Amino acid sequence: MFNFLKAISAGKIDTKDAMERIKAGTLTLIDIRDQHEIHNTGIASAALHIPMGSLPEHANPSHRKCHKDLCVHTPVALYCASGARSSMAAQTLRNMGYREVHNFGSLADWQRAGGTINNR
Repeated sequence: MFNFLKAISAGKIDTKDAMERIKAGTLTLIDIRDQHEIHNTGIASAALHIPMGSLPEHANPSHRKCHKDLCVHTPVALYCASGARSSMAAQTLRNMGYREVHNFGSLADWQRAGGTINNR
């Protein structure tokens, strides 16, 4: 009935696998929440902060403001407050040419997996 949702959603990556890959440097973690959310709850210690609204500039490999630590050939995982926005943002990255994009879920998933939080 809601098949259109499948087209915009990204499967959630196994957090244990993701944590191992992040630690090994083979997966880049991106926090897509707004600055006020980061101010209120902190950010995963391993994450880049690129708010969802900034993805068209800061994650687009053809844009001059693309974050220096991003590459379409390097796998990425995104998270937000609940996992909903990160699922939509994953499709945005795929449309930009990123080859391997995952939905990590939420900051709470990061914490439950043993990840540390940096306060900003």
